[in-house]
Amino acid sequence: MPGPLHGIRIVEMAGIGPAPFAAMMLADMGADIIRVDRPGGADPWTKHIIPRGRKTVVANLKNPADVTAVANLIAKADALIEGFRPGVMERLGLGPDVFTSRNPRLVYARMTGWGQTGPLSHTAGHDITYLAITGALHAIGPAERPIPPLNLVGDMGGGAMYLVSGLLAALLKASRTGTGEIIDCAISDASAHLMAMQYDLMAQGRWTDTRESNLLDGAAPFYRCYPCADGKFLAVGCLERPFFEVFAQAIGLEPIPDESERLHPANWPALSRRIGALLASRTRDEWTGMMEASDACIAPVLNMSEAAHHPHNIARKTFGPSGPAPQPHFSSGDSLLPELLPGFSNLDDATAHWR
Repeated sequence: MPGPLHGIRIVEMAGIGPAPFAAMMLADMGADIIRVDRPGGADPWTKHIIPRGRKTVVANLKNPADVTAVANLIAKADALIEGFRPGVMERLGLGPDVFTSRNPRLVYARMTGWGQTGPLSHTAGHDITYLAITGALHAIGPAERPIPPLNLVGDMGGGAMYLVSGLLAALLKASRTGTGEIIDCAISDASAHLMAMQYDLMAQGRWTDTRESNLLDGAAPFYRCYPCADGKFLAVGCLERPFFEVFAQAIGLEPIPDESERLHPANWPALSRRIGALLASRTRDEWTGMMEASDACIAPVLNMSEAAHHPHNIARKTFGPSGPAPQPHFSSGDSLLPELLPGFSNLDDATAHWR
């Protein structure tokens, strides 16, 4: 069944990190995307999952004829995604001003680490450095040192997700007004925005700037991971008292009648040791079998090989044969997991695709 973005045409200038992930999401939702790659390929990192659902054409952007052909593609598109450093598209002759009259409805979505402006905008970086200036990296990890949270918070959360939401909002505007938008999406900006709850709690005096000392950063004994008898881990997230009581009863922990005692950070190390000793008495899967169907708010910490075989993930079709399935689910029916599509043999074929 066609996805909700069926009929939306997008040109993706092939890159790395959040821009191709955003394009994958849009393709998963049914957008018709042509990916413009450079000779030899632009992304050595992703081969089997992230490029799915769109056709690729190779263009040598040092060749004026290829630049003209790509410009013709963009002129027919609803949106463009590009992740080059600021000024690169302008130097290629493909900047947003070129399309003001040719395609006034165009949504021109720009994805960078530092943004189109600012003192760092022309410097190199990666997820870890973009997070470093937002407060997010400082807040994640054990007390001893910050830990990069894979590239989930920056590239995918602060990059791709914000690019997709901005692009969809701009497409709505274009459908109403006939005028597109230029989107300046920076991983550093969006990652700071993702920290809104932590900054809110800090403003209330309920969050400290010290790692592993807060409710949600691994300090609280009822919101952390514990090793079990087999060395595997159990995730415990029983923040609220009713859930904690279910958890405590299941593991044989003595009741804590005073809620203020449970919530006081000074008592957390001792309570963590008590819980840890109890959880170390059984394997991860034994505890899971005892509690997963209850309101104890626990879950087994699965590795990537195990995740696709969890019954809930199977029931939800969270994974397909070639990786994570399209999300979210739509009432009109879930689209099939997109496959890697064969590329166009040349730019003329790509141009003809949208005639």
